[in-house]
Amino acid sequence: MTARLSIKKVFEGSKVGDEVKIAGWIRSVRKNKSFSFIVLNDGSCQDNLQVVINDDLPEYDKASNLLTGSALAVIGKVVESGGKGQSIELQGASIEIYGEADNTYPLQKKGTSLEFLRDNAHLRVRTNLFGAIFRIRHTLAMATHQFFHEQGYYYLNSPIITAYDAEGAGEMFSVSTLDPQKLPTNDKGEIDYSKDYYGRKSFLAVTGQLEAECHAMGLGGVYTFGPTFRSENSNTPRHLSEFWMVEPEVAFADLDDVAELASEYIKRLISEALEKNKAELDFLKQWRKWQKIEDNNHQETLKHVRDSKFKKITYTEAIEILAASGEKFEFRPEWGAELQTEHERFLAEKHFNVPVIVTDYPKSCKAFYMKQNADEEAGKETVRAMDVLVPGVGELIGGSQREDSLEKLEGRIDEMGMDKDVLWWYLDLRKYGSVPHAGFGLGFERAVMYVTGMKNIRDVIAFPRTPKSADF
Repeated sequence: MTARLSIKKVFEGSKVGDEVKIAGWIRSVRKNKSFSFIVLNDGSCQDNLQVVINDDLPEYDKASNLLTGSALAVIGKVVESGGKGQSIELQGASIEIYGEADNTYPLQKKGTSLEFLRDNAHLRVRTNLFGAIFRIRHTLAMATHQFFHEQGYYYLNSPIITAYDAEGAGEMFSVSTLDPQKLPTNDKGEIDYSKDYYGRKSFLAVTGQLEAECHAMGLGGVYTFGPTFRSENSNTPRHLSEFWMVEPEVAFADLDDVAELASEYIKRLISEALEKNKAELDFLKQWRKWQKIEDNNHQETLKHVRDSKFKKITYTEAIEILAASGEKFEFRPEWGAELQTEHERFLAEKHFNVPVIVTDYPKSCKAFYMKQNADEEAGKETVRAMDVLVPGVGELIGGSQREDSLEKLEGRIDEMGMDKDVLWWYLDLRKYGSVPHAGFGLGFERAVMYVTGMKNIRDVIAFPRTPKSADF
């Protein structure tokens, strides 16, 4: 019995005259009087393989009338191709039809919009566009694991259900088994969560960072790579309610250490994609041309970032540069306010033209766990935070050195009006052998957007979750 080869392996290793078996989904059929061309793709690579079948095949009549989207297997001989843009094709000797598609199959050869494809997310990966995107996504995921493994960090599966709001933003999904029609109440008329499954109010996690800090305190260096959730009511091209985060935590490290780690990680992601997904990146460039979308020399920008030394400045220096730039920003840059995307892109694209690491942000802008800088003047208190800005996007990574002083951490929690009781275990880390430690977070979908050049985050995750949308 002939073993199936992927189309990728046929192109990479088969020679003219070899007999091979392939299987895939039909992209097109061209029927002539005595022979037909069937173009197949199996998802293993960007290229399709053309199959030639003659009318003396027993399956010819049925196979030559199959519609786009149908699935079949072919055994045949690899031959030289006279067709444009292909070196080999398959001369079919036998065909097995797995599944026929009818004429309602939505992915026809005519162009379809991204909005239409989102409505058909269960099928869109069969297109050239989404095949390219998700092969690149796979490369970036594998590069992530390999990079941190080589650094000596251990992969942590942090919990998805939590009882605390690590970011303090309040944008969390509740997790409950209580019957919404018969909610138990206490003597104050409030919902009695002691009757719930976990005995307390619980949520889907917005981060795995705090648990990662726990494990860094025993393993030295760890990273999480898993789903996180935000109930922010946002429909922008940069937001999802369910997305994946990469979050390393490193013991005995400061902000400079993880800033260097972040820059090397970004370079590794880009290098892997440029090396392993050239065909996909080339296709995406061509797709932007067809769609009349400005490419902005995307691959050259990626190479520039990969080869650049990242510039490091403080937030205060960034505000001074922006204020003196003469640019007409929509949001006025002023000390104490968050940097906006327009500010970030100006710094990375116009002012420095290299990736920029901005450090030491105002304390008022940042989360409770970030290390407070000493000797700051009143009203100008800062924390050891950083954002990594890249040309074309702006912020790609956010991180900080974590507060290792129990007294300062407790003071900050009180200052923000947070509940210390649910964080007792996190505070214990500062009581039992506290050490300097730091980490960062990268939204994986934003990294995929950056490398692919796609402009909407819904197009780089398999099944996007957004307000009023949880199909598939």
